[in-house]
Amino acid sequence: MKTRFIESEATGGVVLMLAAAIALAVANSPLAASYHALCQSVGAIIDDGLMAIFFLLVGLEIKRELLRGELAGARKAALPALAALGGMVVPAAIYAARTAGTPFIRGWGIPMATDIAFTVGVLALLGRRAAPSLTVFLTALAIVDDLGAVVIIAIFYAGGVQLGWLAAAALVVAALVALNRFGVRHLAAYLAGGALLWYAVFQSGVHATIAGVLLGMTIPADATDDAGSPLERLEHTLERPVAFGVLPLFALANAGVTIPWHSLGTALGHPITVGVFLGLLAGKTIGVFGAATLARRFGLGELPGGASTRQMLGGATLAGIGFTMSIFIATLAFRDRALLDYAKIGIVAGSITSGLAGAAILLARRPT
Repeated sequence: MKTRFIESEATGGVVLMLAAAIALAVANSPLAASYHALCQSVGAIIDDGLMAIFFLLVGLEIKRELLRGELAGARKAALPALAALGGMVVPAAIYAARTAGTPFIRGWGIPMATDIAFTVGVLALLGRRAAPSLTVFLTALAIVDDLGAVVIIAIFYAGGVQLGWLAAAALVVAALVALNRFGVRHLAAYLAGGALLWYAVFQSGVHATIAGVLLGMTIPADATDDAGSPLERLEHTLERPVAFGVLPLFALANAGVTIPWHSLGTALGHPITVGVFLGLLAGKTIGVFGAATLARRFGLGELPGGASTRQMLGGATLAGIGFTMSIFIATLAFRDRALLDYAKIGIVAGSITSGLAGAAILLARRPT
């Protein structure tokens, strides 16, 4: 399961890079106006609908890792969990410091995310220069990171919450949990409940994609036959459609920022752009590597097998590739097109720089 997951993420990461490059190219071509009009017409379908499928896969991955993966047990989960926490707090603090006293501080959650598909894709391109255990560590870190992002979206980036619909969503979740407890193993029952949950969450004012995570956490994880558990079957079913369909479509619809060449200096110097850029590049490196170092010093975790300190530093820098989740949070934080473009410029610049810097660190010397 783990090998297949990593291979899917690696290949999907390369596809995601191509989709982002195409979106950027089109958004800065004579087709820019048509591109933005098309994105505006289909954006809600992708962001509220298709991305719920991505978040369902996130929920499944979180549950699997907590039950029997890299996050199963306090000792095993300590290092990636603490590293992820540092990688969320420090970028947010850097962004907040850069935008303090301005309305732009609402974007503090943007640089907190790590895009595991992009990150694993870069590691795959590096081949033997990156210890295999580093990929596993960063995957576990990204799972915790995704969980943090989900909580942040639900609490801080919700619209006006409708308590009636929120109560209805809670009842649906309770029903799904009851199905699990009573031994129901038919995925159709959970998916039908998931559709109701999505609608209730959508109407509640909390972002509808949260329904995907909640549904994923209710799917049974115990196997009753050789076909595997419902969780494993659904995860296997969703991996490729998400990696090669949902995420590239999201990138095509959201990564295309028209670069304002006539005022590029203003765009690059804007507090949002600088805050996101520094949050991803410096914040992730300092937060992930610093927290991991402190955790090891206090006996709370050990380096992944075969990974040197230099490898951990390179991995921490690669964690600054925010992209998918960062762009998603940016669309929730800023409705103004110009402010959203500043955030996207910071995300793209920060992610590319983090990827190149992390790769350079890992290429400097083979793992010891």
